[in-house]
Amino acid sequence: MLPDLSHLTIAVVGATGAVGAEFLKIVEQRHPQLHGLKLLASSRSAGTKLTVNGKEFTVEETTEDSFQDVDIAFVSASTEASRHWAPIAVAAGAVVIDDSSAFRMQEDVPLVVPEVNGADVMWHQGIIAIPNCSTTPLVMVAHPIHKVNPVKRIVADTYQSVSGAGGAAVRELREQSQALLEGKTVTPQQQPKQIGFNVIPQIDSFLDNGYTREEQKMIDESRKIMHAPDIRVSATCVRVPVMVSHSAGVHLELERAMEASEIRALLADMPGLTVLDNPGQGDYPLPWDVAGEDDVFVGRIRRDASDLNGIALWIVSDNLRKGAALNSIQIAEELVARECLKPAGSQLPVA
Repeated sequence: MLPDLSHLTIAVVGATGAVGAEFLKIVEQRHPQLHGLKLLASSRSAGTKLTVNGKEFTVEETTEDSFQDVDIAFVSASTEASRHWAPIAVAAGAVVIDDSSAFRMQEDVPLVVPEVNGADVMWHQGIIAIPNCSTTPLVMVAHPIHKVNPVKRIVADTYQSVSGAGGAAVRELREQSQALLEGKTVTPQQQPKQIGFNVIPQIDSFLDNGYTREEQKMIDESRKIMHAPDIRVSATCVRVPVMVSHSAGVHLELERAMEASEIRALLADMPGLTVLDNPGQGDYPLPWDVAGEDDVFVGRIRRDASDLNGIALWIVSDNLRKGAALNSIQIAEELVARECLKPAGSQLPVA
């Protein structure tokens, strides 16, 4: 049974965005009695009418007074917006669940995937961060294996949908695809290169080490969530012409060899994971099939032919749900279940 959130007031900053809309949809599915909502956005979206759990709400512009009497504030906007609004919300008495990269790597901010490190919510100082949408499915799969056979190295190649870049990127893919089918040329707007009928081996800007910021996030965040700073991690993040759902081909080097059957059994017992692994019958996760699903799906589980202690597998998850909105609601549920809405200490994080 899910913890009862109906007594709470939850503010949603970015309520009209792709993740905000998914958040409200999941509220209806998991918490139909929750009516204490404040829907917030920029001045451009203020005045929009949205119906949640049978009640009509008017989206308000986010201001410094927006967080009075709010218990939990979910922030899904830009990193700059999170840096501005999160401390204001905390000062007003709210717990902030933040979907940006603003606070993820601060030592005093928990970075949480509830099925992996839910207990970390207990030491929050007012802000809890959500991992990047490509990190979450990776640690969901690595965690149950790591508990019984330490993971020494992770190599992840991701195939990330355009919805990870927002609603405008989704529209761009749709428009480019139509234009290209009609023989027209296109000019990229939201992506660094043409995304229609193409793949782009760049998500976010490049760092001095040759990795992109998206790839570095996966490296740093995975270690923090799993409490495993010594795991060696490498990632290549690729944008693909898919609307929703991120995929990843992952290789795990373990401390000792394990059979694929042992790995399947461990993953099948992990909450929030679905094993779909019968490739001979064409059963493996696909982005189209997984869109709209809560679970992280894993298949193509096999011994790594290049490493005696290695396992190779294929992961797919809905980046708007478990990659963002669902994870945040599960964090709220974790806070209520553990009775730790109030900060563990008085020092507030500063981005």
